[in-house]
Amino acid sequence: MNDNFENTKNAIITYFKGVRSEWGKITWPEKNQVVVETFFVVAIVFVFTVFIYLVDIIFNAILPHTHI
Repeated sequence: MNDNFENTKNAIITYFKGVRSEWGKITWPEKNQVVVETFFVVAIVFVFTVFIYLVDIIFNAILPHTHI
């Protein structure tokens, strides 16, 4: 039982040492890049939202409303 605990403990320690090692290899984007890409994502989501809304209005005008 104690041996199993030690193996698990060592595995966890090894895992977090690997995480710390890999963390240093990350190349983070610059702040300007994050701001620009975030703006584009929000703009694209807005455009698609408006498009879907307009398509919904068109279909509601064309198709008859049926109540079940």
